[in-house]
Amino acid sequence: MRLDHVSYAAEPDGLAATAGRLADALGVRSVNGGVHPSFGTRNVILPLAQGRYVEVVEVLDHPASDKAPFGQAVRACSATGGGWMGWVCRVDDIAEAESRLGRESAPGHRVFPDGRDLRWRQVGVRGLLNDPQLPFFVQYENPELHPSLAVDEEPSVRLVGLTIAGDAQRVRDWVGLDGEPLVSDLTFDFVAPHGTAGLLSVDFAGPSGTVTV
Repeated sequence: MRLDHVSYAAEPDGLAATAGRLADALGVRSVNGGVHPSFGTRNVILPLAQGRYVEVVEVLDHPASDKAPFGQAVRACSATGGGWMGWVCRVDDIAEAESRLGRESAPGHRVFPDGRDLRWRQVGVRGLLNDPQLPFFVQYENPELHPSLAVDEEPSVRLVGLTIAGDAQRVRDWVGLDGEPLVSDLTFDFVAPHGTAGLLSVDFAGPSGTVTV
């Protein structure tokens, strides 16, 4: 299993300010990621090393954001002040996740400011809505447009660990793993939740050392 990206909902001062603070804290560049027309959201991308990225996302005043589960998740997280919303796993064949979760994947696409259209299928967002410790799953149709490739240079900052309020076995069952590490090159720290389960913090490593957000 591969961790593809982590999502951070915009704080009260908006998408640009939130993304700017995160980019400064991590020492990375931010890139306008465009809009998700079918989800009613827009985002800024912080590309990372190893084919990963941080997505900073904001809900739009659009009917799609009230209907799409992803838009609902963003709206709910921003309404409580924003912050880490969830984590996303990349798969090569989403049919396995569909079978395990008992539901069909839904199409998604992102229109970049230059008009390019990244397309994928995703499943499990309703799991995120109901139990925010759980990731959802994506399979890209045109991975050459993957957001981690949004800058010319190879980023030097890596995502190295996640701290999650929740139950490790619950997550392992959701992603279909038994025995092997969740993600081989990352550290996962599960703590007993006090209130709502979910992604509490993310650790990054770069030239200036380790940063926890």
